[in-house]
Amino acid sequence: MNSLAIDLNDQHFKRVCNLVYQLSGIHLKNGKEALVKTRLMKRLRKLNIGSFDDYINFIESEAGHTELGMMIDVMTTNKTSFFRELAHFDFLSKTILPEMKKNKIRLWSAACSSGQEPYSIAILLREQMPDVDSLDIRILATDISRRMLEEASAGQYVDDKMEGISRELLHKYFSKTKNGPDIEYKISEKVRKMISLASLNLLGNWPMKGPFDVIFCRNVMIYFDRPTQQKLVDRFWNILEPGGYLFVGHSEGLSAVKHKFKYVQAAIYRK
Repeated sequence: MNSLAIDLNDQHFKRVCNLVYQLSGIHLKNGKEALVKTRLMKRLRKLNIGSFDDYINFIESEAGHTELGMMIDVMTTNKTSFFRELAHFDFLSKTILPEMKKNKIRLWSAACSSGQEPYSIAILLREQMPDVDSLDIRILATDISRRMLEEASAGQYVDDKMEGISRELLHKYFSKTKNGPDIEYKISEKVRKMISLASLNLLGNWPMKGPFDVIFCRNVMIYFDRPTQQKLVDRFWNILEPGGYLFVGHSEGLSAVKHKFKYVQAAIYRK
């Protein structure tokens, strides 16, 4: 299949944008045509479909329901790393955890990607709380991408995905599963058992009741338009424990929406 011969015209782009927005809330702006074409070509090749017309007609049909999910999957951005935006983990360690004088603690990684964020949270809890195994602590980790959830569930990462993990933490919480040029590390079961992984569309129904003490939803809302951001922030407020914290990405903030949160510091808010 020659990708150069397959054209993504304006009508195709708009149809894809509408589908992605309706299903995930992601707002693909003009100028993303090349990105959309590159990512969707992977699916056309996989299915041996020869045009975007045929592909879009397929995913809009009842028979294409499963593929529709795969299309959303390839369109989502899944950049992540261990202890990404370290200032947030410092704040969790030095401010939030010392405040928590209770046995039941609930945290939510609301766009967990391939798992580095919730595993980082779990590692931090184990480092800071000697009695962690005797407490009722659960970390909910959700994502819209089933492919990313599969990677998170495996908890196995190649060497270049281990950025952010110190040598000490590497030896303490990971085991080497492959040697040679393709080194891989697997997260320990004592960390893995603290996390519940689940598929979740942030715009859909939330089956969990909460309340949560801490919610991480970082580097997600930048892909949403303002009405979607507003709706999501309101829902986070409702499912947070009074006094609970919301972490967003450093490139986001809540200045574009109305909210009742108290600003704490860059990209950290408190109910």
